[in-house]
Amino acid sequence: MTKQTQNPKFQDLKKLLPNIKKNVSLKEDTTFKIGGRAKYFYDAKNKEDLIRAILAAKKFKLPFFILGRGSNILVADKGFDGLAIKIKNEKLKMKNYNSKFKIFCQSGVPLAKLVSKSLQIGATGLEWAIGIPGTIGGAIRGNAGAFNKSMTNIVKSVEVLEITGGQMQNAKCKMQNDNAKFKIKEYKNKDCKFSYRESIFKKNKNLIILSAELQLKKGNKNKIKEKMKEYLNYRKETQPLNFPSAGSVFKNPKVFSAGELIEKCGLKGKRLGGAKISEKHGNFIINLGNAKAGDVAGLINLIKQKVKKKFGIILEEEIEYLGLTQ
Repeated sequence: MTKQTQNPKFQDLKKLLPNIKKNVSLKEDTTFKIGGRAKYFYDAKNKEDLIRAILAAKKFKLPFFILGRGSNILVADKGFDGLAIKIKNEKLKMKNYNSKFKIFCQSGVPLAKLVSKSLQIGATGLEWAIGIPGTIGGAIRGNAGAFNKSMTNIVKSVEVLEITGGQMQNAKCKMQNDNAKFKIKEYKNKDCKFSYRESIFKKNKNLIILSAELQLKKGNKNKIKEKMKEYLNYRKETQPLNFPSAGSVFKNPKVFSAGELIEKCGLKGKRLGGAKISEKHGNFIINLGNAKAGDVAGLINLIKQKVKKKFGIILEEEIEYLGLTQ
């Protein structure tokens, strides 16, 4: 291995990724509004951009991270010593087939955009997603859900980039790499192995979502609008939406919700630095304006310790970490 491979120079990367940036703050690319800088940052506007970026990361043995809207992630204060690839492919098509709608969307489509479009055309089945940030890719990866519904109910198939070993020549990217091989495959709903806030894509980091086909039913616009209004009002009443956060921090155990357990431990309102466990919802940690990742991580550890001691339950995080370990 050459010294250059171990320590890639910015200009070497720039030859492969002309629009790459260095030393970019990730704070504004997360809903927590927390985090340091990525050593390298690249906007992937299409499938070819994404493959090109991964090839570059593999070539220089750089760790890389696929970033959507950053709605379920806590970035370390020290940042990320690798390549952050921002997904910006946002093409969306909707087709009416009798009583159903087929929706073709790329992974970078904001979930909020799809919710809005579904209301416009009178498509039902996505009302529960009103007010949820993030992208389609992220929602599928984490099997996002609310009100006893989730992505598994509407996903028909997913276009996936599989990263394996070996050699691969990509004509459009005009690059070759000895350490990476790619296959683009279609995963049917059953192949996605959806479960509560989980999927095969979350468990296997070598599977990257490119696009998806969703299916919604034809519904009544007024009823859809009313249901969305009901769900959104509930969120406003029960969640601290006026502060930066990553939504629910923990997955709900089978018996009690994480929020209930946290409340029973008397932790609502507990503050550490610029972060606080919300008084509105115990499963939300909010950024009061100057929070550090360390503040949030400290509260997460405190919650896990207290809940385990009082109830014997080990809470599992729903959020993910970038650049730090827990």
